[in-house]
Amino acid sequence: MLIPNASLEALNTLRLPGKARRFAEIGSAEQLRRLIEVGELSEGPIVILGGGSNVVISGDLEATVLLIRIPGREFVGEDAEAYYVRAGAGEDWPAFVEWTLEQGWGGLENLAFIPGTVGAAPVQNIGAYGLEAKDRFLSLEALDLDSGRTLSLDRGACRFGYRESLFKGEEGRGLVVISVTFRLPKAWKPEIGYADLGRELDAMGVAEPTPLQVAQAVTAVRRRKLPDPLEIASAGSFFKNPVLETRTFEALRDRFPQVPSYPQADGRFKVAAGWLIEQCGWKGRSLGPVGMYAQQALVLVNHGGATGAEVLRLAETVRADVLSRFGIELEMEPVVL
Repeated sequence: MLIPNASLEALNTLRLPGKARRFAEIGSAEQLRRLIEVGELSEGPIVILGGGSNVVISGDLEATVLLIRIPGREFVGEDAEAYYVRAGAGEDWPAFVEWTLEQGWGGLENLAFIPGTVGAAPVQNIGAYGLEAKDRFLSLEALDLDSGRTLSLDRGACRFGYRESLFKGEEGRGLVVISVTFRLPKAWKPEIGYADLGRELDAMGVAEPTPLQVAQAVTAVRRRKLPDPLEIASAGSFFKNPVLETRTFEALRDRFPQVPSYPQADGRFKVAAGWLIEQCGWKGRSLGPVGMYAQQALVLVNHGGATGAEVLRLAETVRADVLSRFGIELEMEPVVL
């Protein structure tokens, strides 16, 4: 049953106001199929919500909003090289990562403490500290809202990119992720090349970390950099780290030798967007009720009572300042609804 004029303020981590014309909480694939069969989803656009941690609610939505709460997590098999685990799209991502580590399955520890749901992980191709969801992804099941059919999509079909996937483009807009299966390697080795992570492990007195210790270090670093969601509303990292062609990066480094950068496998360089924003004076600075967080300039926060329009105004102001000083155009991570 669809609920009319439902508030979305408690369902997005920026706590932005807005109402959905119609709303339903989806607890199973069967429930979603029933809504399709009776024609409930044939009227107007459809918006899919998971944990609400990667969206900007711009106002009231003339759309049907489906909140995906499909539960479940299970071990589905193993071979000589890996363990395979599946989770429902509505499972809490941090809790799912913690569960895999409790079972002794390493592989997702660098992605610990990232807010959101399991279903959103491949949609956004979440990543942190040298690892992306695609690196541990095997397949997913998605339901086609037009036909009601369930599709199985492998890594190639999902078209993963940096914070990108099939589901963020036009072709994937009618697909709802139902469950995701991950491949966790038995020949595990730690991915601890990032300086912050290395320093945290050093402070812990750990030279050869276990997967759980890596997760603990990641969580500690993220807790220091990110606001407590119970105290300050945010959407986490608000801009993507720009990836520059070699020539462009070298020109930037000539002007700013101290710019933090990370070489990519394709020869390009990823530059820290937070550093660019901080150099423009936005760390800890506000524009009305929104601002860039004092502990991490990449994080946009709502100090209370902000609207989507005010969030987008600050985002555009920060983008313009970075473009003016560095010649680099930042791209937002959250989706604007």
